Amino acid sequence: MENARVLGLILAGGKGTRLFPLTKERSKPAVPFAGKYRIVDFVLSNFINSGIYSIYVLTQFKSQSLLQHMRNAWQFSELLTSQFILPVPAQMRKGEQWYQGTSDAIYQNVHLIELSQPEIVAVFGADHIYYMDLRQMIEYHRDKHAKGTVAALPIPVEQAARFGTMEVDSDWRILRFYEKVSNPPEIPGRPGWCLASMGNYIFDPNVLVSELRRDAANPHSQHDFGRNMLPEMVNELPIFAYDYLTNEVPGESSYNHGYWRDVGTIEAYYDANMDLRTIKPALNLHNPAWPLRTAEYPAAPSRYCTDESGRHGEAIDSVVSEGCILHGSAVRRSILGRSVFIDRGAYVEDSIVMARCHIGAGAMIRHAIIDKNARIPAGALIGHEKSIDRKNYHVSETGIVVVEGSRTAIPINPVAI
Repeated sequence: MENARVLGLILAGGKGTRLFPLTKERSKPAVPFAGKYRIVDFVLSNFINSGIYSIYVLTQFKSQSLLQHMRNAWQFSELLTSQFILPVPAQMRKGEQWYQGTSDAIYQNVHLIELSQPEIVAVFGADHIYYMDLRQMIEYHRDKHAKGTVAALPIPVEQAARFGTMEVDSDWRILRFYEKVSNPPEIPGRPGWCLASMGNYIFDPNVLVSELRRDAANPHSQHDFGRNMLPEMVNELPIFAYDYLTNEVPGESSYNHGYWRDVGTIEAYYDANMDLRTIKPALNLHNPAWPLRTAEYPAAPSRYCTDESGRHGEAIDSVVSEGCILHGSAVRRSILGRSVFIDRGAYVEDSIVMARCHIGAGAMIRHAIIDKNARIPAGALIGHEKSIDRKNYHVSETGIVVVEGSRTAIPINPVAI
């Protein structure tokens, strides 16, 4: 990718309706993940680590939380005009309406491509958990003399019904797209496997602009890359699939190679967080060769304190962010965000507790997601009685209890210990 001018366009406007109530007050890319991060941090870190510094982030629904996070975490110096990460709100260039689909979002901002005059445009989503060195995908795109390249994840055919899939020839040129079918064509030479689209694309800019305009003029189109625009393009242009499993991220080990999760549901989001708890996690947050960047806040080190009765504060097989205080309380197999206070005798297991939550004395929490700034009263039972949980909280299809947070932070009060 030497000397290539790459423009990044990140689609970060999704509603994330299946993640409700975590998306009640924020867009999906702004949802916290792994204690101290946001989902959007993954795609932005991938771009920066890959040497791509010209990035527009297209926002839309409930964007305030995302905009605040970008301001705190992703502002460059203004010395170099070619290095920027800028949020772009919905422009409504076609009238007072939101973006109608992924290709429509890019079309309504096509002037950004024309002004930048890049050699390559990278259009990526902001709502997946993964590491990826984009330089390798761009090199593949150029070697193939492709007009467009789609990042593809090989999956077993029996999982295909949950994804948009692709048919390719032996050279991995895309022949056809399929939308969530149960028996798509297999990968040539790989029986039992098919290709799922990851929703990440590399384009020749001139071709992209031309195809966006053609798609915008089609009154029958849903104006979506995967459903409409790309299926039309493959009939006339060389569009290739890029095998994500060939991507080698610097510093990654074999046990977490190829990790990718669509955290579009409460269950998927919960499971991806739980992937982080072991000594060899499926997703490695400790890779200095591929740092995951985020906002940094002034928080004290975490403390594990013994209460008056001699109970120790302890956390086992857990991720504990900075600023937490465990006062004679126990945490097992859980994820704690910044500045969480867990009072004496409380017990948290197999749960996600987001930043600045206060867990009262003697509370018992399991198999739950506690959103930011929540205050759990002393003695509360969450995840123990289904009837009580369903009456007071949101409960997912598989029984994960989601407790809504508050817009008002509850400060930790060390004097109360």
